[in-house]
Amino acid sequence: MKKAVTASPMAKRLLAKLGDNIKMARLRRNLSLRAVAQRAGISVNTVVAIENGEPGVSIGAIANVLHCLSLVEDISKVALDDELGRKLQDLQL
Repeated sequence: MKKAVTASPMAKRLLAKLGDNIKMARLRRNLSLRAVAQRAGISVNTVVAIENGEPGVSIGAIANVLHCLSLVEDISKVALDDELGRKLQDLQL
């Protein structure tokens, strides 16, 4: 049995915002939940879970939906500018 993912309050807010953004992108493109689900190869319930910001959705499902919406390049921007990490690395040199 799968273990439930527990997200922090901040992560919940960010996932909710991501879900809202994905939903708005779908609506702007005049695509139904069913159309996105079919194109992404996932269930309608999974698309709804993504749009609701549920933390247990796989990143693969999110990537498939973003691809259907021509937004898959946005994934490459996640953690792109790791300013803190670079500073910590520099301190170790």
